[in-house]
Amino acid sequence: MEAVSGGPRAVTGLVPHSRSLRWKIVLLVALACTSMALTVGVLVHDSVLRRSMNEGAGKARAALATALEDATAAGEDGPRVSPGELPEALLRQVEHGGEASLYENGPPAPVFWAARQEGGKLYAVEVDMTADLLTRQALDRHMWKYSLLTLGIVVPATALATELPARRLRRVARTARRITAGDLDARTGTVRGGDEVAEISAVVDSMADSLQRRIDTEQRFTADVAHELRTPLMGLVTSAELLPEGEVTDMVQSRVRVLRDLVEDLLEISRLDAGAETSQPGPVDLAALVRDSVARTGLAARVTEREAAVVESDPRRLDRIVSNLVVNAHRHGAGPVEVAVAGRTVTVRDHGPGFPADLLSHGPQRFRTGTAERGHGHGLGLTIASGQARVIGAILDFANAPDGGAVATLSLPQDGPPSEA
Repeated sequence: MEAVSGGPRAVTGLVPHSRSLRWKIVLLVALACTSMALTVGVLVHDSVLRRSMNEGAGKARAALATALEDATAAGEDGPRVSPGELPEALLRQVEHGGEASLYENGPPAPVFWAARQEGGKLYAVEVDMTADLLTRQALDRHMWKYSLLTLGIVVPATALATELPARRLRRVARTARRITAGDLDARTGTVRGGDEVAEISAVVDSMADSLQRRIDTEQRFTADVAHELRTPLMGLVTSAELLPEGEVTDMVQSRVRVLRDLVEDLLEISRLDAGAETSQPGPVDLAALVRDSVARTGLAARVTEREAAVVESDPRRLDRIVSNLVVNAHRHGAGPVEVAVAGRTVTVRDHGPGFPADLLSHGPQRFRTGTAERGHGHGLGLTIASGQARVIGAILDFANAPDGGAVATLSLPQDGPPSEA
């Protein structure tokens, strides 16, 4: 069953903290640092490796040249080798170019070969590259260690740096949610700085001020119009009662009564909007009050009771709420209308098309009845019921039954109504 409260409503679809902007920024910084560390590490490793290979090749060639010079000076044959002693790749390079060098990563140890072919003879030497390999491995380890250390410093620092703007944004979001729920006095307060968060805060406060002024103007206009119409309307009611009996007279009197009720409803809404209504609580037999309220409407409704409580509430306002709900069920719904009293809860249900989606989303609004299926009217009955429920501290929920029909549920507080609206 889909339901909406007639009081301030919670805002759904909020962004959880795991998806907040703060953690997105932290994740982005972590990814950027990781990418930078990987890029720098690969570039440095490649540069050092190339330099090491160049130096190793130079050392091997120099060692071969020195060995050949020493052998010639001593009248010896030099570092002569057989083709089977050389790596196949080096042997192919020598056969193609006469002289070559090659790095071989062991086992048993990494070496750099240098070979030369002269007069049909093959000479070669190898230079141990173990120290060079250990140096490069140590450099790689240090780069990874310091990259992780940098990441471990930058990520928490970023999280701390983004906490303040994130906190300010959350405050703005909380204020916006309060305004959405109907608290037009909510403000973000003074925000220091001239950044984007301060600008958003100022815009939210300005929007709330503008909305508050507009609503106040609307409420004053409604109250003024209703008040100005009240006196001439009473004269119109009196004049209509003096008309001779007849069908036309009945029609005129009926329309005048509708107009009178409309003006009285507008005045009541104006008092509720202005916070001028106060509760006068007392002990109330909830079941008896509901039965009497339904009877006074003169409309058919089946009343059921289950463990009905004696509550501390304002009987006049309770009667107004129940009668408005029953009248609304008959006017905009369809029979049978059922009224159930259980504990401190009163439920009024009809079997019509149900409440419109707009009412379920935003609550009752004056002069809006929703859809054509729910008939015609001024949309004031549920607005008044919701306002009176707030005065007595009750919660009025609106929902549609799964099998069809509108359901209004009034839940009275345990501690009685507040002393004032």
